[in-house]
Amino acid sequence: MSSFHLSSEGDQALSLIFSGIDTQVKENLRRVLAAFRNHRVGTHHFSSVSGYGHDDLGRQVLDQVFAEIVGAEAAAVRVQFVSGTHAIACALYGTLRPGDELLAVAGSPYDTLEEVIGVRGENQGSLAEFGIRYRELALTELGTIDWHALESAIKPETRMVLIQRSCGYSWRSSLAIADIEKIIQIVKRQNPNTVCFVDNCYGEFVADREPTAVGADLMAGSLIKNPGGTIVTAGGYVAGRADLVEAATCRLTAPGIGSAGGATFDQNRLLFQGLFLAPQMVGEAMKGNHLTATVFNRLGYPVNPLPQAPRRDVIQAVQLGSPEKLIAFCRAIQQHSPIGSYLDPVPAAMPGYESQLVMAGGTFIDGSTSEFSADGPLREPYTVFCQGGTHWTHVSIALEAAIEAIGHA
Repeated sequence: MSSFHLSSEGDQALSLIFSGIDTQVKENLRRVLAAFRNHRVGTHHFSSVSGYGHDDLGRQVLDQVFAEIVGAEAAAVRVQFVSGTHAIACALYGTLRPGDELLAVAGSPYDTLEEVIGVRGENQGSLAEFGIRYRELALTELGTIDWHALESAIKPETRMVLIQRSCGYSWRSSLAIADIEKIIQIVKRQNPNTVCFVDNCYGEFVADREPTAVGADLMAGSLIKNPGGTIVTAGGYVAGRADLVEAATCRLTAPGIGSAGGATFDQNRLLFQGLFLAPQMVGEAMKGNHLTATVFNRLGYPVNPLPQAPRRDVIQAVQLGSPEKLIAFCRAIQQHSPIGSYLDPVPAAMPGYESQLVMAGGTFIDGSTSEFSADGPLREPYTVFCQGGTHWTHVSIALEAAIEAIGHA
């Protein structure tokens, strides 16, 4: 930390924050270990089956372990989910039917969901093309949930409420577990049958509870983010009410097959091990985020969250103010990545995104944002979103280079 010329007060504040994160990691790991112990996980669960994937004992026990950890009735942890967006889409298609309404309560959803919903794109089988209506509650001017509007937002046709936990590519604060719990309570008071669904990407193991433990009916996320512990090679999950989880897996596979199919291709050991490592890896990412916020705040750049603010996901945003600085930042991160350090990130179109993106991601798993990465859309105010980090010392080394790079941009 000294290389950033932080004050002694800054060093001390970070040390206290890091200590608190370690305490949180310990509590989350205790929860993981209890679930492994309760379900008697052993080496025989690492074996896999082929073909249809029927009677995969390891997969079945992993689902049970994951469900216990997140406080859900059921879970489906699958390598067949190609991304968090895919898992979320399966959850939406599993529950929603023609004539239903989907209501997003935390402003506009993440870019990659726009074509799933039908806000952008056509002739792809979006929700809109199946007659599912969409509405969203705008955030307040301060970027917070409009609690007053939410009190009367649920209509008879509002089958599902979409709660995006992370800020995505917006400047709003990510949602705390207490915020999610409050949203669910307000929705259920209006209609107990409205399904409360949480896009949980980037949020797993940041707090001591997950959304399904505070009343969420269903949630979904990616395994190459937090819960994969940086070593899972692909996949995603859905968790929540057993009937809703099964409905989502029927969209992943087929009606009548649901969660009973899907070979795990000898990935069970990595899936279990990644889940075991996840609390520690999330803790390291949170430390890196705190360091990033502290350093760039002192340099005069707007940051979100602010230094010393509670973390609600593993994303740290910094407004750099120009495309040149955004590109220079990402190039520096790429050059100090373990894989592909020789590559030069350039702005390019990305499937599912509206704007061109510049991305630094020299990761062992392609697209893994539980490892250290940085990216941002090429649009004002040219914000870079730093994510993940296997250890905060790597973040520190990369930030030193990034600070020098943007100084010359």
